[in-house]
Amino acid sequence: MDLLKRIPFKMLGLTVTLGALSVIAGCQNTSSSEAGETSKHYLERDIRDEVVYFVMPDRFDNGNPDNDLGSKTLAISSGGFDPTSTGHYHGGDLQGLTNRLDYLQEMGITAIWLTPILRNQAVQGNSAGYHGYWPLDFTEIDPHLGTNADLKAFIDAAHKKNMKVFFDIITNHTADVIKYEECHGGDKPLFSTSSQLCEYRSLAETTAGKGYTPFIPKGQEALKTPAWLNDPKFYHNQGDSTWQGENSVYGDFMGLDDVDTDNPEVVKGMVDIFNNLIREFKPDGFRIDTVKHVNIEFWQAFTPAITDFAKSQGIPQFFVFGEVYSGDPKVLSYYTTTGDMPSVLDFAFQYRTKDVFAYNKGTDNLSDLFGNDKLYQDHNSSADLLMNFVSNHDVGRLGYTLEQSLPDAPEAEQVRRVLLSNALMYFSRGVPVIYYGDEQGFTGDGGDQGAREDMMPSKTPSYNDNDLLGTDKTTADDNFDTSHPIYRALAKYADVYGEHKALRWGQQTVIHSESKPGIFALTRTLKGEGTYYVVFNSATQNKPFEFKADGDALTQVFVDGDTKLASVCLSAGRLTGQLPPLSFAIYQVR
Repeated sequence: MDLLKRIPFKMLGLTVTLGALSVIAGCQNTSSSEAGETSKHYLERDIRDEVVYFVMPDRFDNGNPDNDLGSKTLAISSGGFDPTSTGHYHGGDLQGLTNRLDYLQEMGITAIWLTPILRNQAVQGNSAGYHGYWPLDFTEIDPHLGTNADLKAFIDAAHKKNMKVFFDIITNHTADVIKYEECHGGDKPLFSTSSQLCEYRSLAETTAGKGYTPFIPKGQEALKTPAWLNDPKFYHNQGDSTWQGENSVYGDFMGLDDVDTDNPEVVKGMVDIFNNLIREFKPDGFRIDTVKHVNIEFWQAFTPAITDFAKSQGIPQFFVFGEVYSGDPKVLSYYTTTGDMPSVLDFAFQYRTKDVFAYNKGTDNLSDLFGNDKLYQDHNSSADLLMNFVSNHDVGRLGYTLEQSLPDAPEAEQVRRVLLSNALMYFSRGVPVIYYGDEQGFTGDGGDQGAREDMMPSKTPSYNDNDLLGTDKTTADDNFDTSHPIYRALAKYADVYGEHKALRWGQQTVIHSESKPGIFALTRTLKGEGTYYVVFNSATQNKPFEFKADGDALTQVFVDGDTKLASVCLSAGRLTGQLPPLSFAIYQVR
């Protein structure tokens, strides 16, 4: 094990300080700090007041081993359990999540986003539906995760702790049940889980009668619920997508049955499906999968319909955000404006954050990112509603990126870079979304299955050989450690985030960036709270800063780094100071 893993938290350079530091002579300062509004009741909280935790229930904690094998009555949703495999069920469930709510609350989490939890086809090809993205039944919880009653108990328990619950939903596709005579006959493989088995046939080809002939294998004619989902006429049936051009919308996503969302009957059916889920379970919002693989007209009808229904059910702050897998703000904003979706996951934020804090590119990359924020502005969306993240289940973990980009960097430096990235996620515009396990120093083995480790003691060899950040543990251990340095730091960030409304709601302005590693600074301004200066140093050397500052009272809100090397001064309308390497600070000027 790396010797640095045995160094105490404070020695890793992770010291954080609240309140004022000593001030340079002649500077004016105050050590007090007024907090923003305290936490409201979950039904009343705006999304900008949330700290979100994104979790894959199967990989979190096993609260009920009796459901590890899934359904005891439905073969299609049974089996697929192999905790040694990255592509199968590991046993985590809703009871396990319920048991760990205190762990999340102590970290400052106010909302929990679950990967899809509806009943899946348990096995397709050589892997399983542990992730939830192969739905069969849109009315029932996957039996590997528990029952509908377990889900209600989890939501009730979260709500009693004033925490929200977000469902991950899918309208683009269902499990791979429909087959095509032209490419699934004889001894040919039936599932396209890792390759394109059925070449895409275009709209022009299908119109000309050169499309596929769909069929449902004998005995599988009634697998899906609601029943209308079993009729091939409600699907595009054009073969496998390559995610380019028109087939990005009309093709089967790795063979998954691509729903014909152009059809008005389908639009109504999908609205009914998710309205029923809202009525039964009372979630606080939806994350919507594969948004850019669905025609834009569908979102224009679907999103307002379910949002209005949720409000009629007594959920006034019901919130919807989509997954648009693109780092281009022009593409992302198309779905929040033309698509009438309030928010999307900010992949552009994730890419640029890696550029600056993992690949040592200039902080002007962040300036460029935030310079596009105006693209998101319309009647019901804006950049401050975007969902910020640094890791997820598809792109992988920031810890893995750091291992690849800076393999010779000391572990202490890698931890600092993780904390800087997360700090930007918390304190710039947008809503922070933590990917489960990041708070325990998980690194993973890349994207997809490589980034879906277990929080409970893992039996997966390829996970257990990873070198976690900030700890001597491996994923073979129980990783619900509330003393972990990253967990503790994120808890402090959440405290500051919740105490200062300007850091959640304030108007953001970038005031300094550089073409190389160094200072990046932004302000968050809110009437009645003055201006907050959030200053980062991405360099591995001390860096000075100087900004214009209107006000005569300075409060040091937060400093994260070696406080012995930090300084700040407010004098003659200028805020000046110095930040130590790989650190950040927040100051309030009134």
